[in-house]
Amino acid sequence: MRKKTLSVLLASAMVTGLLAGCGGSKPAETTAAPAAAPAETKAAEAAPEAPAGDGGSLVYWSMWESTEPQGQAIQMAVDKFSADTGVKVDLQFKGRTGIREGLQPALDAGTNIDLFDEDIDRVNGTWGDYLLDLEELAKASEYEKTANAGLMAACREVGGGTLKSIPYQPNVFAFFYNEDIFAQAGVEAVPTTWAELDAACAKIKEAGFIPITCDDAYITCMFGYHMSRLVGEPKTEEIVKGAQWDDPAVKATAEAYADFAAKGYFSKLIASNVWPMGQNTELAGGEAAMYLNGSWLPNEVKEMAGPDFKWGCFSYPAVEGGTDGVEASNYGAQVLAINKNTANAENAFKLIEYITKGEFDQKMSELSIGIPADSTNTEWPAMLANVKPVMDSLTTRYPWAAGAEANVDMTPIIKENMLQLCGGSITADDFIANLKAAGN
Repeated sequence: MRKKTLSVLLASAMVTGLLAGCGGSKPAETTAAPAAAPAETKAAEAAPEAPAGDGGSLVYWSMWESTEPQGQAIQMAVDKFSADTGVKVDLQFKGRTGIREGLQPALDAGTNIDLFDEDIDRVNGTWGDYLLDLEELAKASEYEKTANAGLMAACREVGGGTLKSIPYQPNVFAFFYNEDIFAQAGVEAVPTTWAELDAACAKIKEAGFIPITCDDAYITCMFGYHMSRLVGEPKTEEIVKGAQWDDPAVKATAEAYADFAAKGYFSKLIASNVWPMGQNTELAGGEAAMYLNGSWLPNEVKEMAGPDFKWGCFSYPAVEGGTDGVEASNYGAQVLAINKNTANAENAFKLIEYITKGEFDQKMSELSIGIPADSTNTEWPAMLANVKPVMDSLTTRYPWAAGAEANVDMTPIIKENMLQLCGGSITADDFIANLKAAGN
């Protein structure tokens, strides 16, 4: 559903240095930096001999790999926390698949897990029944004095009005582009409307570049964002969940993308691009100008794009007669949460503070080319400088893919047909007919 955050909260948060792009349900895959030492070895050495909850130990499951920048920053925070407090931490790096497939069965089985992390929507939605209410712990520690107000508000929204998770590594979903290509093509301002995007694509194509690339991982977002610009995200969810493929917004979206395909605005490989081919070759290689993606993208392709790549960012354009404009996007963060059955909540919250505040929040930002969560950490990575104005403009929060993936049975169908539509192998009418056939 559509998430509305108070603009006052957002404005306050953004002035201090960040608003969140909540990792929607697809968390950022990152380019791993070299690890200083194997984190599994450290975690094993620190593993408690007694169960968590004895006052001197914690068990923490993380979505990251030990070699990823985020994992490295978390390991540093855990090491400092243990050194300062004497509390042992069994830090287990599960990776995306491990935590998504293993956490709930482990919790159901009573496995000793004090705290865990993943993206804001998955933690509060899929695993919401397992979460401890953090309101009193946050109040006692005055946590929100230096927390991002917009992100904290988003956590309460997805937590049903109560704080059940703490955000870190904020992110936002928008168009990321190559500033040098825009300059060479004579595109002087970022598009704010679909007509302006059309004009920019025409110039970029004329200059000899691919205007837009995408792939199987993100193509549903293009459908969801256009639909939500037209009719709003709640209506988009209603259409997708109810298989209302005769709705005029579906036809308008399909026709808009069919038009762009006919004009040659999409990569010729878009129909067959399997992530991360489009971003690693066409975008990072300087062949394609734009890619609808998350603020984790510059970090993912930094080795391939090189240090001279100039990153630009703009919100998905408004469409004529639409409901939402550039003020709406998927934004949020990864979050940390505490198991409601923990016997060591205070120490678990204290560890969360180590990870999300001060030194280690800044370290995570530096290592992962990410946005800091602590409002006092005002220095953003240079590659994300143009992301800040986009974040500063957001007042409406979309879930991941802006409603396009609200029906899990239809997600692969929408994905397949959007790839074909953008590749030019099917028409707008074919697109609608295929969705109808799949829904019967």
